[in-house]
Amino acid sequence: MRVLTEADVTESLPAWPELIDLATEALTALAEGRAEAPPKPAVHTSPGMFANAMPAAHPERNLLGCKWISVVPDNPVRGLPTATGVMVINDGTTGAPTCLMPATELTAIRTAAITGACLRALVEPGEAITYLGAGSQARSHLPMLAALGHREVTVWSRRASAVRELADWAKTVAPDLTVVAASSREAAVRDAQVVISGLSIGLTDTRLPVTWPRPDALFLPLDYASSVGPDLAETAEVLAADDVRQFESVRKDRAKLGDYPKVSTWTGHQLSSGRPEGRTVIVNLGSGLSDLLIADAVARRAEQQGVGLIVDGWGA
Repeated sequence: MRVLTEADVTESLPAWPELIDLATEALTALAEGRAEAPPKPAVHTSPGMFANAMPAAHPERNLLGCKWISVVPDNPVRGLPTATGVMVINDGTTGAPTCLMPATELTAIRTAAITGACLRALVEPGEAITYLGAGSQARSHLPMLAALGHREVTVWSRRASAVRELADWAKTVAPDLTVVAASSREAAVRDAQVVISGLSIGLTDTRLPVTWPRPDALFLPLDYASSVGPDLAETAEVLAADDVRQFESVRKDRAKLGDYPKVSTWTGHQLSSGRPEGRTVIVNLGSGLSDLLIADAVARRAEQQGVGLIVDGWGA
């Protein structure tokens, strides 16, 4: 079995076009029932934190795997990532584990790739995009936006210093993308055609009032109901989710989604249906299938490049 470090994962990542292709494939396969990703069970050790097991299988690629990921909102004050975990890939025929890798960078890249799949299918370069938050997800999303040809993004965060730090960082990794600091959260979303939200999961005092956004805005929340609450979701012409079964499972947990309405379609179906005229909300809860496809691409590139440590003796 090949064992990768976080640096190995970063070194072995495909380019954004391939990452977005893989995310699109995962979303479509889920929507069409050609892959398995059961609703992820959650366990808790303290209020606000949770950990998920995220198994997935893609028979067409003979892929099998599982991500174990914990989400701890207080971790940044400890100098740690909010999300940490591991990803294991198994041979689809024998079941033997073939690769083990850390999941922090994988999760951030996978999440941005899912957003990228939505943007590539539903948004034209030049549309006004706002990103709410300035954490690790913002740092994975900005290079993706630049790769898709977007040249400007408005960013709001509760800490103005975090936006300045993000803008300085972007000058190096995404020099063609201009980060514009919003004067307020309302100003950030008022004229935005696309709102991507990446605040901490579980917040309730950051939900956007229904009257602030445009009537035709596209919302891509990564933070469950922290930004796009149930009342705003109710105004959407289309409410989609990456995995409808997973969404329904999470919807029962009012601490995460409140009184959210039922989704009307799968994200994979919406990508081929085009952008509706009214408000659209596409919720990205995170699917183990997209993790699996991207992790497999990382593992194959690592093998080609001779990256990682080969470990024997990982049988049952």
